[in-house]
Amino acid sequence: MNKVPMTAEGREALDEELKFLKTVERPAIIAAIAEARAHGDLSENAEYHAAKERQGFVEARIADIESKLARAQVIDARELGGNSVKFGATVLVVDEDTEEEVAYKIVGEDEAEVSKGKISITSPIARALIGKECGDVVEVAAPGGTRSLEVLTIEWV
Repeated sequence: MNKVPMTAEGREALDEELKFLKTVERPAIIAAIAEARAHGDLSENAEYHAAKERQGFVEARIADIESKLARAQVIDARELGGNSVKFGATVLVVDEDTEEEVAYKIVGEDEAEVSKGKISITSPIARALIGKECGDVVEVAAPGGTRSLEVLTIEWV
């Protein structure tokens, strides 16, 4: 069974989503199915089919979250520390072409939110940065072409 690396915040977010799906979404869907059944013929009942489709989606997501939580390997970035980039590090890089500075926190797949500077450990940028130290330059294949990023700082927050 493959371990799923995540931060404590990522595990907490999955726990909250699971709780919401089980205590709010699931009962709402059950009520919607019951109401749709009361309308009669199920073969032509769009509300019934929509509720059943939503139920399938929610139950699949619940199973996915439960599986990930069972395989979770919670990693505390503050305990890792060190001079090289690892999971949980917040890395400040500068694009050598545009001189734009960007901070990335390397997190688990379910935690990634690029708009908040959180990138997945499996993303091309994170894979290129892993093991690098301050001052190192990495080449990252991006949709717009290859980008050269220099590691400025590594923080363990």
